[in-house]
Amino acid sequence: MRINGIGIEEERHCGIGAICGQRATVSILCALMGLAPRMSSGLATGFDLPDQDAFAIARGMAFVATADNPSAIYYNPAGLTQLAGHNVRLGLYGISLEPDYESPSGEEYENQDKLQAIPQLYYTYSMDSMPVSFGLGLYAPFGLSVEWPQDTGFRTVATEGALKYFTINPVVAVEILPTLSLGAGLTVNYAEVDLQQGLLWPTQANDRFRFKGDSWAVGYNLGLLWKAHEKVSLGVSFRSPTTMEFEGHTDVRNEVALPSPPAPFPVPIFSQSTEASADFPFPLKVICGISYRPTPDWNFEFNADFNGWDRLNTVTIRQAAGGSPLLPQDIPMVLNWESSWYYEFGATRYLGDRWSVSAGYIFNENSLPDENYTPLVADQDRHFFSVGAGYRGERYTFDVAYQFGYGPDRNVSGSASSAVGQSADGRYGFISHAVAVSGGVRF
Repeated sequence: MRINGIGIEEERHCGIGAICGQRATVSILCALMGLAPRMSSGLATGFDLPDQDAFAIARGMAFVATADNPSAIYYNPAGLTQLAGHNVRLGLYGISLEPDYESPSGEEYENQDKLQAIPQLYYTYSMDSMPVSFGLGLYAPFGLSVEWPQDTGFRTVATEGALKYFTINPVVAVEILPTLSLGAGLTVNYAEVDLQQGLLWPTQANDRFRFKGDSWAVGYNLGLLWKAHEKVSLGVSFRSPTTMEFEGHTDVRNEVALPSPPAPFPVPIFSQSTEASADFPFPLKVICGISYRPTPDWNFEFNADFNGWDRLNTVTIRQAAGGSPLLPQDIPMVLNWESSWYYEFGATRYLGDRWSVSAGYIFNENSLPDENYTPLVADQDRHFFSVGAGYRGERYTFDVAYQFGYGPDRNVSGSASSAVGQSADGRYGFISHAVAVSGGVRF
């Protein structure tokens, strides 16, 4: 039989008629209204990915005032004027993402979706007759995913989150003066989001709330590179904010019928999919850096990288009219993120004209307050250490880097509870291991 558009098993499962079915609908609606705001923080799987080139990664991403290979398209497009002819550079960033969680009662859990890979591709061309350079980049400035076991104790807060965000970035750079270059580009961005959590069952994978959607958005990036002194360069890069207007659907389902008693109300079996949308803002990014080269053999650089996550306040999932009666048509989602900084330091030792070795350090501030904390984001103050080596020949280049990330334990308390009383409270730790390789050819 069907009640209000929801598939319900026959009376042998729940022992109800139409009146009982209405009671179940109202009860589940109340539960979902309590759960929906917890899904909001799950949308914050917009992991920033500044790891777009092996040479830059080896230097702790302190690259905005150096920007001397094709990945300048991402880090600082003004740097393209330092390149000659045609250049193609391909890279891959592979990471083992290992956040862990200890519940207030002492049980320990780990992310189950650890290994991930992010590719990059850059092409540049500098004209011989004019001080103008062009570039085209394909990369992923946000992304990654997390999947937690079903028995963590926060199943009805969050279980899985995945974000795929791809950018096509044509740029142009002009050498205004022999010591000053400017760059600008258009970013054409495509993203997919997939977020899941439990509804009524604290430990069983028998029900689910899911929001899935995709979107396109257009933005821009700008860059400046100024050689203030033969030993000092200054770089500034700006990436505009974007708003992804995700179009997709919500899925609500339950696979187990539980009569009353023991449940306080009958729980029917149901499955419902409803068209839905949500406008999700991604942050602006500003990077400022200074490079100091005391001799041709050394390059030291410091960068300050600002990310405007304070755009994330309240996001609303809007469901189509006539959709599931189990959910309010508009679900407000409270995020209240805070802006944060990366502080990046890198050093490169050039070994003659061909080889180099680099090392770097990054401190990354957290953005999530305790009351809106989500397990889908490994959000805490984090430290990254990196080393790498590179080769630059007449035609071919190659770089490799290793990066280790560590987050001191964060104890979360006072986070909002789901309708069944679960919360994200507990201790969170973070470790990551990453390897990056990039190779290029000039012609």
